[in-house]
Amino acid sequence: MRPCPRAAGAPSLGYMKQTTGNGAAVVFTGVVKTFGRAGRSVRAVDGIGLTVERGETVALLGRNGAGKSTAISLLLGLNEPDSGSVRVLGRSPVQAVRAGLVGAMLQDGRPIQRVTVRELIAFVASTYPRPMPVAEALALAGVAQYADRRIDKLSGGQIQRVRFAVALAGNPELVVLDEPTAALDVEARHAFWESMRAYARRGNTVLFSTHYLEEADGNADRIVVIDRGRIVADGSGGTIKAAAGHSLVSFDLAGRPTEGLGLLPGVVTVEVTGDRALLHTDDSDATVMELARLGLVQGLQVSPATLEAAFLSLTSPTAAPQDQKETV
Repeated sequence: MRPCPRAAGAPSLGYMKQTTGNGAAVVFTGVVKTFGRAGRSVRAVDGIGLTVERGETVALLGRNGAGKSTAISLLLGLNEPDSGSVRVLGRSPVQAVRAGLVGAMLQDGRPIQRVTVRELIAFVASTYPRPMPVAEALALAGVAQYADRRIDKLSGGQIQRVRFAVALAGNPELVVLDEPTAALDVEARHAFWESMRAYARRGNTVLFSTHYLEEADGNADRIVVIDRGRIVADGSGGTIKAAAGHSLVSFDLAGRPTEGLGLLPGVVTVEVTGDRALLHTDDSDATVMELARLGLVQGLQVSPATLEAAFLSLTSPTAAPQDQKETV
């Protein structure tokens, strides 16, 4: 879904975002970052080129160790690239963060205990040059109803939304979220994304990493897939599914054996659940014709590839890194 401007007549909280011009929100140009010593080093980011326009919501997808968190640390000025450059809202990452233009919600860290939610957000806001009014941050993050409760009395999902309010306190143009819903239950995840979408609908920019593929598909304008430190796909969920080139063919086995299904024309992988087979194929016509010849057509269905199937294809150990665009 693409965040939309607030509809005419919709309620406003009076929030005025700060703006810094018409350039891109984030620009990575040939960025390389290596950790470790010579001979035992790991290239966590390998020549990434990426542009995020203002107002976009972009998801970073990748396996553990793919380079997502390193890319975010470079974006926030927590690390510096070995080569290449990172620009955030026309400035260096450190300058953008110090100016209050960037809010971040990282995996590590926990809000200060024994203070109320309102006291915490007020304190954080006071450290920025042009903060968002405390009431605005509380409402936008969806924590106004328990603003006067102590942090140590909140549930895990409520604390995560408080962390989002902390990220908003400086009145940022860009919010960066690193696995923001990890360890949350389904209800808490839905509540969090409602708050994030409210922020994005105001024309702000959001960059988030997640290992929940459905979150990326449902909440991002663009999905950027990172594997082994490089961008291997960049586009909408539908574009990435199509680029994987696979379709799903499923049918009822009706008690028949599964041996040989992986040898059918076009079949890449085979999954069997109970008495039903699911074939990932790069030539669905050829696969279906052979199934018909074998009489395996009971409950036959053909559907486009899922984002999960595309992701697994793009990040498999045998997948060759693709050339990157400097601007995407």
